[in-house]
Amino acid sequence: MHFSVSSFLPSRLKDCSLLVFIFCLSLLSATFPADATGKVRSYKASAIDTNPNLPDPDKLLNDVYKSLAANNLQAAQTKVDALIEAYPHFQLAHLIRGDILLLHTRPIASFGGYSHAQADKLKELREEAAIRIKSLRDRPDPDLIPRAVLQLREDQKQVLVVDAKKSRMYVYENHAGQLKLTNDYYVSQGKFGTNKLKEGDQKTPLGVYYITSRLSGSKLPDFYGPGALPLNYPNEWDKINGRNGSGIWLHGMPSESFSRPPLASDGCVVLTNPDFLKIASVIDIGKTPVIISEQVEFVNHTKWNVDKSLANKLIDDWRLDLESQNANRVLTNYSRNFRTLQGDNLNIWFSKQLPQLESLQNPSIKLKDITQFRYPGKEELIVSTFTQETSSKKNKTSVRKRQYWIKEAAKWRIIYETTV
Repeated sequence: MHFSVSSFLPSRLKDCSLLVFIFCLSLLSATFPADATGKVRSYKASAIDTNPNLPDPDKLLNDVYKSLAANNLQAAQTKVDALIEAYPHFQLAHLIRGDILLLHTRPIASFGGYSHAQADKLKELREEAAIRIKSLRDRPDPDLIPRAVLQLREDQKQVLVVDAKKSRMYVYENHAGQLKLTNDYYVSQGKFGTNKLKEGDQKTPLGVYYITSRLSGSKLPDFYGPGALPLNYPNEWDKINGRNGSGIWLHGMPSESFSRPPLASDGCVVLTNPDFLKIASVIDIGKTPVIISEQVEFVNHTKWNVDKSLANKLIDDWRLDLESQNANRVLTNYSRNFRTLQGDNLNIWFSKQLPQLESLQNPSIKLKDITQFRYPGKEELIVSTFTQETSSKKNKTSVRKRQYWIKEAAKWRIIYETTV
């Protein structure tokens, strides 16, 4: 990925080659932190990580390039200096500052005009620059909704939506069932992209996940920054499809680094430390969904309502068929490809459910606390989670269920079901 700046190159100005040389030395000497003995250090929070009043680095970065596009080299210099002052470890900002200094002496055709700088480092920084600026300029329309998020429970206050193609995480708040985009952050992902299949493939999984715990940075190596938020990968759908591996987290950066290139982790979703702390302060363990997609699709309210109504109708029709206690009616909701983690096919699994179904007398079934998502991937798949309350004479039971509905030809059917 390359990003040309030739469209806004100013004419050559006065020589400042000494400053350029100093910049290049600082860029070449930048490394991940280690102490004098080579041991991994524990993370120590810095004023930068915890200061809520620092400016948005992506906005400042975009302002720099707006100034360059307007051929205002001095304004660009002032803004990039402000960016470095706010975030001293932001290597991309140092690279851009070096380019601006070079522009005083000669035109340049791309990021990293100093030809003797480390090639692989320049490539990574160019990729980060390109995707940061493109994502900021392509920020989602606030009137549109990520199609994957169909319905949240009332107590789910936010949802995190990761767009791997844009290396971006979008934070949506839940306001009485309506989603509002409140923030978005640059993220890094697996070195070999997405669609994790097995341990060690250095890919980030695609799917609907939940944060299972909160790990403090004081108990982790400095590599993870101020902390980590583990995800429940592999989830049920991953397991039923033979995907394995572990240790997929949202986490921060080493204390002496600001950010990573877009493809740089072993599969985790990595944020800058200030951004990680913002995320960690709003999530609810076990409740906040994290949706990781190759590319997020955004739709208008009309389309979203159609999708939501379809998903609700699927589980309500299933509920009515269950109330009827007609085994054939219930079975029509299930795919012939249905299987369990234990290897049971539909017939074996359903035969185990029949005694309980037949024991009910005129049951009344209600579904509550419903969450529904269109599952990321190539398949047409909806994952529905709900609490099923069943009343029958003097008996009342409550169980939390999760169903995966797949579209087969023109019919939606349950391909996997479990209690959670």
